[in-house]
Amino acid sequence: MTHSVTRRSLFSASAGLLAARRLPGAPFQAPVSIIQGGSRRQNIHDALKLIDREIRARLAGRKCVIIKPNIVNTARQLASTHVDALQGILDYLADRWKGPVYIAESSAGFTTEGYKNFRYEEAVRDHKGMKVELIDLNEEGQYEVLHILNGDLHIQPVRLAKRLCDPEAFVISSGILKTHNTVIATMNIKNMTLGAPLHYRRGESRRWNDKRVYHGGVRQTHYDILLTAQRLCRNWGAGVLDGFEGMEGNGPNSGTPVDHRIAIASTDMVAADRIGAEAMGVNPDYLGYLQWCGETGVGVWKRENIELRGERLESVRRQYRLHADLDRMLQWMGPLTELPPKLG
Repeated sequence: MTHSVTRRSLFSASAGLLAARRLPGAPFQAPVSIIQGGSRRQNIHDALKLIDREIRARLAGRKCVIIKPNIVNTARQLASTHVDALQGILDYLADRWKGPVYIAESSAGFTTEGYKNFRYEEAVRDHKGMKVELIDLNEEGQYEVLHILNGDLHIQPVRLAKRLCDPEAFVISSGILKTHNTVIATMNIKNMTLGAPLHYRRGESRRWNDKRVYHGGVRQTHYDILLTAQRLCRNWGAGVLDGFEGMEGNGPNSGTPVDHRIAIASTDMVAADRIGAEAMGVNPDYLGYLQWCGETGVGVWKRENIELRGERLESVRRQYRLHADLDRMLQWMGPLTELPPKLG
């Protein structure tokens, strides 16, 4: 997408953030690994191993590791992080990290139901030598406040899970390759930013859900994802994308499976998602939130600044069928209409 000089200058104010997050003496290129194979668990492990040097450098000195799965649907496995993806991450960490590991999520439903239905306890049991704990961020209820825009483009506060804001944590996103009903495709950045807002505890008399604030319109959603990513990204350690079985069509809940058998990993979640989109056959320019994250220094967006390791992207690329509402979703790219479409 072509941008005007004025728009470039607006985004340049925070461009130094990316440089500040790079390690001293590290190359400008963000490493992204791609693995294709017959085991979801092994794919995830091997993708992380290909960026081992960069992970170890960032992991040093952290007080805990947080693995953030994607449980958008507590009943449908295709829509949510598979236990074998968590197993692969823990297998990688087992010989490299001795501190606490928290698998932490704020599901749109009741998180503990997802943990039970998807057998997350197996990952804890299989790694008894590690200090692994499952955390329901909604039930924990600790938060920090961020002000975003609602569907009327008015300022509204939302509550973000405090653990995901902890600057001393090393956060790993365990995302999925999926199409989406508002932002075209959902991967690591969407997993982190929409997994952070909380909702009411089980049994709480007043029902509230700060995730709903994000779904007001096709423009507002992209911008609020950017605002949230800017708040959270300081402790992001690595992004993992499980594409062993992706989702196409009417995601993130009702799509159909894609037998893809890949895994993608990076210490830069923006770069990982850029490559993930290309692996799905999605035009990265469609993903406004991701491009804006790159332009404002959250991560690396430009393709020439991404170093690929492992499989060739061309050899693993598939053409995912996109959501039926794609044309409406892409209206964020054009002139603002008086009544933006309400999606998601």
